[in-house]
Amino acid sequence: MGIFGALTTSVAGLRAQSYALENISGNIANSQTTAFKRIDTSFEDLIPETGNTAQLAGSVTANSRETNTVQGDVQAASVATYMAINGDGFFAVQKPGSFSDNQPVFDGVDRYTRRGDFTLDKNGYLVNGAGYYLEGIPIDPTTGNVAGSVPQVLKFGNDFLPAQPTTAVTYRANLASYPLTTKHDTSVPGSELLNVSDFTSDPTVAGTGTVVGSDLQTFLNESVSGGAVTAYDISGSPVSLQFRWAKTDSSTLGAGHTDTWNMFYQVDPNATGTATAWQNVGTNFTFSANGQMSPTVASVTLTNATVSGVSLGSPTINFGSGGITQFSDANGNVQVNQIQQDGFPAGSLQTVSISDNGRVVGNYSNGRNIDLAQITLATFNGTNFLKRDDGGAFEATDESGPALFGKGGTIVGSSLEGSNTDIADEFTKLIVTQQAYSANTKVITTSNQMVQDLLNVLR
Repeated sequence: MGIFGALTTSVAGLRAQSYALENISGNIANSQTTAFKRIDTSFEDLIPETGNTAQLAGSVTANSRETNTVQGDVQAASVATYMAINGDGFFAVQKPGSFSDNQPVFDGVDRYTRRGDFTLDKNGYLVNGAGYYLEGIPIDPTTGNVAGSVPQVLKFGNDFLPAQPTTAVTYRANLASYPLTTKHDTSVPGSELLNVSDFTSDPTVAGTGTVVGSDLQTFLNESVSGGAVTAYDISGSPVSLQFRWAKTDSSTLGAGHTDTWNMFYQVDPNATGTATAWQNVGTNFTFSANGQMSPTVASVTLTNATVSGVSLGSPTINFGSGGITQFSDANGNVQVNQIQQDGFPAGSLQTVSISDNGRVVGNYSNGRNIDLAQITLATFNGTNFLKRDDGGAFEATDESGPALFGKGGTIVGSSLEGSNTDIADEFTKLIVTQQAYSANTKVITTSNQMVQDLLNVLR
């Protein structure tokens, strides 16, 4: 049976090498497929049942060896919704079983892929090039925290982002120790200060705290600009919130005097007569010789603030522990280092992008960038035992174990993972496979000749 066994073994060898050739051809064909995982071929020897004195080399069979854990090269892409995984993990996705009224109806089967060429479709879903829909966990836009723990198919509508009124203004500035007001005269002590006697209504903290329309020009001449910021009311209507500073006392005047400033915000730019034009915030800002506030004023509240007829409620101006200083400044003005507020108008979703911390970021028409969802990565204890589907997707099996979330690698935005196929290596395997296949055919030819020789003996 030796000759016929050799024939059978050679046929098995041909079959195994053909199987390897099929894997090699598939790897080469998908060398440019996004996040493709090549399949190597594993050969297994088959030993026939024989005695110890007559052991044979035996036959062969071929099996697939997965390379799901081998990462392809990560390359930058110009599309903001493309993403790649650096390290372990898969994107959780679903595929529609059907469509109803042009809307996908999902089959409920979770699949997993590393193909990250996702783009936003007309219905607001992130779909990759193979037709799989991205899953993730929505984020509460108000708190910025994830809303839940179970991934779901993500859909982003064109709903408006509600307006947020201004509730806080962060303000940091340096007040020139000698303000160069319009009225100042370096030869006249105290000329840089706000002079209460020049006003029909005392605008300081000790007085009415308001600048009326008839005193507007006098106030502008005896104060310096403190910057402005656009604030928003509850409906998102914008208004310019302007500030001015007036120095009301100076330590240079002698004993009993302290460097003191008052802060004002504009109420009505068109005020006349007794109408309020500027409002004092109601706090004396006093400074020691080293230019620091003493005592510290960390914040003030603009109670029932109304600017140009727009009600802003009662926003807080936050200075921090050292946000306002009084150092010498040759320019003689207020050097505003930071002025920003937390309100914004309503806006509609324009585009989405992927951040490097794995979040889907919504870019709105009002200039706001809001986190909309957290992309969760799935890992498996038996990654190479996943079942393959078309389009670079996988399904969990008993051998792979269930999906585990929270232990994956990192997401790289505006990038794609390439195929892990090495063309040079595949061509090397192709040559070896061809030679092995030819050698097996040679064995068949030789065995056939030996059988013919045997038949000739019997004739």
